[in-house]
Amino acid sequence: MALRSSKYGRVFDLLPEMIFIVDSDQKIVDHNVVAATETGYAPVDLLHSSFEIILQPEQRRTLLSILKTDYGEQSLETKFVRADKTIMDVQVDLRRLYTAERFYSVLIAKDITEQKKKELDYLRYSNVMQHTVNPIQITDASGKMIYVNPAFERASGFSNEELIGRNPRILNSGRYSREFWKSVWDHITTRKVWVGEIENRRKDGSPFHTELVISPIVDGNGHIVGFLGAHRDITEQKILEQQLVRSQKMESIGTLAAGIAHEVGNPLTSISSLVQVIQRTTADEFAKDKLELIKDQINRIARIIRDLVDFSRPSSYVIKPTDVNKVIREALNIVQYGKKVKDIAFTLELADDLQSLPVVPDQLAQVFINILMNAVDSLDGKPGSIWIQSRVDGEMVEVLVKDTGKGIAPDDREKIFEPFFTTKAVGKGTGLGLWVSYGIVQSFGGDIEVDSDLGRGSTFTIQLPVNGKEQRS
Repeated sequence: MALRSSKYGRVFDLLPEMIFIVDSDQKIVDHNVVAATETGYAPVDLLHSSFEIILQPEQRRTLLSILKTDYGEQSLETKFVRADKTIMDVQVDLRRLYTAERFYSVLIAKDITEQKKKELDYLRYSNVMQHTVNPIQITDASGKMIYVNPAFERASGFSNEELIGRNPRILNSGRYSREFWKSVWDHITTRKVWVGEIENRRKDGSPFHTELVISPIVDGNGHIVGFLGAHRDITEQKILEQQLVRSQKMESIGTLAAGIAHEVGNPLTSISSLVQVIQRTTADEFAKDKLELIKDQINRIARIIRDLVDFSRPSSYVIKPTDVNKVIREALNIVQYGKKVKDIAFTLELADDLQSLPVVPDQLAQVFINILMNAVDSLDGKPGSIWIQSRVDGEMVEVLVKDTGKGIAPDDREKIFEPFFTTKAVGKGTGLGLWVSYGIVQSFGGDIEVDSDLGRGSTFTIQLPVNGKEQRS
C-alpha cells in the first residue's frame, strides 16, 4: 500500500489519532505521523515491524487474535508500550480495509492515559468518601445537596432519598442566626475554605455536633460548581466536655458550699434562738406574726444550708443492694400526695428484670422525688401526664421520667444542674434540687440526661451502672 504518498495519505497524516495499517501477518505497512510521535518510535522502526512491538505482552494474544478473524467494526481498550517502555492506555477502533489481493486492518487509536488516570482517581476518591467514617456531603453551586455518603446518613438519621435535592438547612438546629450563615456563605463563595464547629439536629431531634470544613469545588475556568462539606463527628466529645465542666463546677461549688454553710449556719442558729426567745416573752400579736414570718424564712435558709452540706460533705450513708423499682414507687407515693397532682395522670412501666443496685436508698429516693416534683411543677397545675419507666440498657439501669409540661428552653437546658438556677418564680424553688440530684447520681457512677423543648414537655433519664461506681471508672 502506498497511502503515505497519495493525497489521501497527506490527510491521513493530519488526523489527531494514531493510525496503523496492519496486514494479515500483523505487520505495520503504514502509519501516520501521530502514531510515531505518540509511541516514541522513529517512522523507520515502526514501518514493516510486527504490530506486537507496541503491545504489552499480556495484551498481545487478545488483540492479535482479533486481527486474524473477520471481526468487522469494533472498539476496545488496550495498552501500548512506548519506545521508552512507558505504558499508554488507548481506545482502539478496528476497521477492515479490502483490496483486490488481500485485506488490511486499520487501527485508529486514541491516548486515554489521562482519562483513565482521572477515572482511577475518581474511583479512589469515591471509595474513600463512601467508606470513610466521617460524614461527607456535596452540594451544587446553589447549595442543594447532590451527594451524601453512608456515614452522613448514619450521623444525621436521614436517608439518601430524604437529603438529595434538599438544602442543608434541613439539619439546622436553630442555634445560629441568619447573619451567621450569611457570613459563611459569603466566605465560601469567594472560593475560600471555611472551618468551624456546628451543632445540627438529627432526624429524631437530637443534637449532632461536628467539626465542619466547607471547600468550594472549582472547575477549570475558575467557576464554583459546588461545595464539599467534610464533617468530623464530635458529639461524644462535646458530651464528655460538658460532663467534665459540670464535674469541675460541682467540685468547686462543693468546696465553696461547705464554707458558706459553716459561715452562715452559725449566725443563723443564733438568730433562730433569739427569735424563739422573743416569741415566748412577747404578748404583742403583731410582733408574734412578724416573728413567725422570720422563723419561716430562717427555716427556708436552713433547708438550703442542709442541701449544701449534704452535697459538699462525703456521704455517711451506707451503700447496699437496692430495689430501684421499690424506691420509685415510694418516691411516687410521696409526690402523689397534694392538691397539685389531682389532675395529673401517672403511668408506671417498671421492668421486671431489674437487679438490685449498689446505691444509698434514701439518696436515690431524694433524686426521684426531686425530679418527679419538677415534672409536677412543669404542668403549672394544669391537667397532664407523667410517665415513669425503668429498664436495662446494657450495663446500665435507666429510669425515665417524662412529662407533658411546658418544657425547658434550649439556653436553660445547659444550666439546670447548676446550683441556685431555677425557672420557677421567686420563692417557689431554691434551685438546688437538680444540682443535688446530679451530685448524688454522679456519686453512684451514673449520669442524668435531659431531652426537652419548649411546649413539648421534658424527659429526664437517670442512668445507674449495674455494678456500681467501678463500672464507670
